[in-house]
Amino acid sequence: MASINTNASAMTALQTLNTISKNMATTQSRISTGLRVAEASDNAAYWSIATTMKSDNKANSVVQDAMGLGAGKVDTAYTAMNDAIGVVDQIKEKVLLAKSASSEDRAKIQSEITALQSHLSDSIGSASYAGQNLLKTDSTSTTDTKLSVISSYNRSAAGAVTTGTIDVTYNATRLIDTNVAAAGILDKGGTASGASILTIDVVALTQDDGSTAVTGATESAQFDNMLTDIETALSDMATGAASLGAAKSRIDLQKEFVSKLSDAIERGVGQLVDADMNEESARLSALQVQQQLGVQALSIANSNSQNILSLFR
Repeated sequence: MASINTNASAMTALQTLNTISKNMATTQSRISTGLRVAEASDNAAYWSIATTMKSDNKANSVVQDAMGLGAGKVDTAYTAMNDAIGVVDQIKEKVLLAKSASSEDRAKIQSEITALQSHLSDSIGSASYAGQNLLKTDSTSTTDTKLSVISSYNRSAAGAVTTGTIDVTYNATRLIDTNVAAAGILDKGGTASGASILTIDVVALTQDDGSTAVTGATESAQFDNMLTDIETALSDMATGAASLGAAKSRIDLQKEFVSKLSDAIERGVGQLVDADMNEESARLSALQVQQQLGVQALSIANSNSQNILSLFR
């Protein structure tokens, strides 16, 4: 039936054209943003998962920055510790040489030892990174007892968050104590803790408890006490260097892991929300053809009413 009031063909063609235009707008949005799921309305489940994982990846980025800062502190302390071990080794050699040297030669040797002791104090004092020195700390502090480097961000299924840390205790790395009560590896005082390496004197023959020569103690025994204290310090310094080296290695490994983890999460998010540009490009070409045909079909449908006029001529 032909009607001038109702054009069913035109309505069908218009509905088809509207659908094609809507699909084209969706495809163009995906091409311009590169996202198949850009909003929650596109796919609520995928959008929610992707948003959460993106948030976690931002936390991982902060963890990487924190480990970078921690790595700088540990690496600085490790470098200074190795240098200090080398200097203390030189002091040991000088003390051993002084044991069989004349009084005049001991004075010259002591000047060298004093220079090495000054270098120790200066290099340890300057081994600071971002305002923190792991080799020069306060033994009496009850709050600042270790360096804690954030190494991981963990979120349970229930949403509870915990963070992992890599710790370096100051007791193992403290060479000089900033407190009056000396308790560092190099500035220890008292018979039980050993003599201060920074005050050893081969001329005055400083005893291992920090005092001058004790009556009745032989000169050889006094030198042996000095060498024993130096060996004890070197052993403790080696332990400290091992602690710093282990922390340094752990931080490097964790940094590499977090970097790979971030990449894996990013790839996973991409699989959920990224658009396949090849597919979208092909779809756009098809929709453009469909749109042209839809416009043509609507034009033909609208021309049907004009054909009725020919029946009245």
